[in-house]
Amino acid sequence: MGYTAAIAGASGYAGGELLRLLLGHPEIEIGTVTAGGNAGTPLIQHQPHLLPLADRILAPTTIEELRGHDVVYLALPHGRSADIARELGDDVLVVDCGADFRLDDAAAWERFYGTPHAGTWPYGLPELPGRRERLTDARRVAVPGCHVTVATLGLFPGLAEQLVEPDLTVVAVTGTSGAGKAPKPNLVGSEIMGALSPYGVGGAHRHNPEIIQNLTSVTGEPVGLSFTPVLAPLPRGILATCTAPLKPGVTVDQVRAAYETAYADEPFVHLLPEGTWPNTAMTLAANTTLVQVTVDAEAGRMVAVAALDNLTKGTAGGAIQSTNLALGLPETTGLPLAAVAP
Repeated sequence: MGYTAAIAGASGYAGGELLRLLLGHPEIEIGTVTAGGNAGTPLIQHQPHLLPLADRILAPTTIEELRGHDVVYLALPHGRSADIARELGDDVLVVDCGADFRLDDAAAWERFYGTPHAGTWPYGLPELPGRRERLTDARRVAVPGCHVTVATLGLFPGLAEQLVEPDLTVVAVTGTSGAGKAPKPNLVGSEIMGALSPYGVGGAHRHNPEIIQNLTSVTGEPVGLSFTPVLAPLPRGILATCTAPLKPGVTVDQVRAAYETAYADEPFVHLLPEGTWPNTAMTLAANTTLVQVTVDAEAGRMVAVAALDNLTKGTAGGAIQSTNLALGLPETTGLPLAAVAP
C-alpha cells in the first residue's frame, strides 16, 4: 500500500461510501475511522455492508486520531471541517466532503450557512474547465455538492461555447440519502413513500450559490439560476433536468457537438447516444454522470438531462477521483464505471 487514509464521519452515508470505495483502492489503505456521537461503537453497527471492516471501532474525531495519515477525509456536517483542517499540516492531503471551503464569496457563504467563511480550497470537480490542473499535487480539496456536480456537468458545455443565454433552470429529483443519516420526521418511510416534495424552493437551497459560481466561471458573465430540488422515495441518485434559452441561430447539431467535444476524453462523464435518456439506476454505485442533450425548438431552449449517484460521483467517488489527481495516481484508480442492476 502506498498511502494511508483516515475517515472522519465514518458512521454517516458519505463516510460509508468512502470506505466502500477505498476497500477496492489498490494504493490507499484505510487507517483510523472516527465519528462524533457514535465514537466507541463498532463501525459494523452503522455500516453493516462493510464486512471487511467488521473489527473496527469508531474513534473520536480528534486531531490526535487523524494525524499520522497521508490523506484525511472529512465527511462531517457543514461548518465542522475548518477547525480540524487548521490543525493538520501541509504535508497531509485533506479532502473535505462538506461545504466549508467550496465557495469563493464570503458573503454568499455567510448568507447561506450563517457562520464566518473559512476560506477557499482547490475545487474537486476535475471536469470543470481549469480545475483538473489545480488539483494536481494539491494538499487541500473541497468536494462539490452533489446537486452542484450534476447541474454543472449538465449545463457547462452549452455555456462554455456560448450557445445558450446564462438564464438557467434546473429541477433535480433526488434520493433521501442526500439529507444525511440523522433522523428527520420528513424522511421516515411513511412520509416519503409514494410522495414527491420540493424543498429549498425560490433560491433557498445552499447549493444555489455554488452552481452559480461554477457556471459563471465558464461564461465570464453573470448567471441567473432557478434551482428547485425535489425529494423522491429512493435511497440514492439524482436526475436533473437543466434548460436554458438558445442564442439566435443555434442548432441542435451545434449543441450536441459542444457536449461531444467537452466529454470526449472524460472517463466518468458520458454523453449518451441520441434517443437514450439517463435514469438514476444507470449510475447506481458508479462514479459516473450520464448526460443527454437536445433542443426544444418550439420553446427555443436547450434541454440537458443528467444523472448521477449522489453518494458516489456526487460525493465519495468525486473525493477519491480528486485524491488520485492530488497524489499523482491515474485518475480512475479504484473507481467503478459499472453500475449495479437491477
